[in-house]
Amino acid sequence: MSFVKERIGNLSTVTLAIILIIALVISIVFAISIGVVEIPFEKVWHIVTYNIFYTLGIDLGGHDIWAHGSMYDIVWNIRSPRVFMAAIVGMTLALAGVVMQATVQNPLADPYILGMSSGASLGATLSIAGGVTGIGGMVFGEYAIAFFAFIGSFVSAIAVLALSSAGGKATSVKLVLSGTIISSLLGAFSNLIVVLAADAEEMQELTYWLLGSFGAASWVKLGLPIVVLIIGILFFLTQSRALNTMLMGDDVATTLGIDLAKKRKIYVTMTALLTATAVCFCGVIGFVGLMIPHIVRALTGNNHWKLIPISCLVGGIFMVFADLLARTILPGGGELPIGIITAVCGAPVFAYIMIKRTYSFS
Repeated sequence: MSFVKERIGNLSTVTLAIILIIALVISIVFAISIGVVEIPFEKVWHIVTYNIFYTLGIDLGGHDIWAHGSMYDIVWNIRSPRVFMAAIVGMTLALAGVVMQATVQNPLADPYILGMSSGASLGATLSIAGGVTGIGGMVFGEYAIAFFAFIGSFVSAIAVLALSSAGGKATSVKLVLSGTIISSLLGAFSNLIVVLAADAEEMQELTYWLLGSFGAASWVKLGLPIVVLIIGILFFLTQSRALNTMLMGDDVATTLGIDLAKKRKIYVTMTALLTATAVCFCGVIGFVGLMIPHIVRALTGNNHWKLIPISCLVGGIFMVFADLLARTILPGGGELPIGIITAVCGAPVFAYIMIKRTYSFS
C-alpha cells in the first residue's frame, strides 16, 4: 500500500484523474462486451461511440452502419444503459460517502448512516407490497416504485436532521445516533409490511430491490442521476475547504469561523439527495460509500479537492466490475444481486483496515 501511495503521490490530481477516466471508459466498453453473448471489444466501441456522438448531434459518418441488427440492440439498448447506470451510481455513492465521513468526522461512516437506505426500503416496500404502485402508477407510470423509494429516502434524512437538532445544535455524534434510531424504526416497519402484505412474487421483487440490481436500467432513467451527480460534484468541490476543516474537529472549525451546524444540515441534505437518487432506480447497495472513500483517502490523502473526483472515478470503476460479476457469475444467464457482491468485497477490506488500525483520518 505504501508503495502505491508513494507512486500516486507523485502524480498530479489532473494526471491521476485522466488515467482513471481512461480506465473508466475502457471498463465500461469491456463490461458491455461481456455477457451471455460475447461481442468483440472493437465492435462495442464503435456502436457506443458512434451512437453517443449521434445522440449529441454529431454524426461521425458511420451511424447507419452501427445502428442496426441484433448486436446493436444488445449493446446499445440492453447492456449500455445498465453499465452506464452502474458507473453513475458507483460515482454517486462514493461522493456521498466522502461527504458523510467528513460530516460526522468518522472515516468508517457511510451515507446510509442517516437511515436513507431504510427510508428507501420502506418506500419501495409500500409501493410493491402495500398496493401503492397501482395508485402511483396512474401518475408516475413505471417510475412509481422509484418515486416512492426516493421520497422514503429523502424523508428519512429530514427526520434524522430534525431529531439530531432537537435540544441544541446538530453534532456528529447526534447525527450518528439519530440515524441509527430512524434506520431501526423504518426497517421494522418495512419488515412488518413484508410479513403482513407481500406474496411470493412480491417477496422476490422486494428481495432483489433490497439487495440492489441494475437490471431495470434504461436510457430514460439515466437523466436524473447524471444531473444530480454533476451538481453534487460541482457543489462539494466548492466546499473542499470546509470539508477539510471538519476533519480537524469542531473546535478548530469554530475557531476558523465555520458554522458547523449549518454546514452539516446543508451537507446532509445534499447527501440525502445523492443517495436517494442513486438507490431509487437500482435498490439498496451497501459498502460502496463506506469502502471507496477510505481506500482512496489512504492513497491520496485527506484533501477533498483531490479526494472527491478521484473517489468518484474509482467508485464508478468498482461498480462497473461489480455489476459485471453479478450478471456473469451464475451459470445459465442468472443474476446475483449487486448488494451481495459489494458486501463480499467490502467486508474483507474493512476487516483488514481494522486489524491494521488505520481507520483514522490521520
